Amino acid sequence: MTTYDAFGEKKMYGKITRGVIRSTVWIGPDGSINRHWRKVAKAGDHPAQVLETIKRAGSKP
Repeated sequence: MTTYDAFGEKKMYGKITRGVIRSTVWIGPDGSINRHWRKVAKAGDHPAQVLETIKRAGSKP
């Protein structure tokens, strides 16, 4: 988890703590990182954002 900065210091209810940091990493078939969303704030909106990014990438010439 530390490879993708998915664990570390975060602020929760105004207090600094250590724990899992909500993030998304889009890894391509060749193992390369296509996109890294760090510190995802709105989990409910995030899947649509990720899907839109992937769709746009697929439509590139």
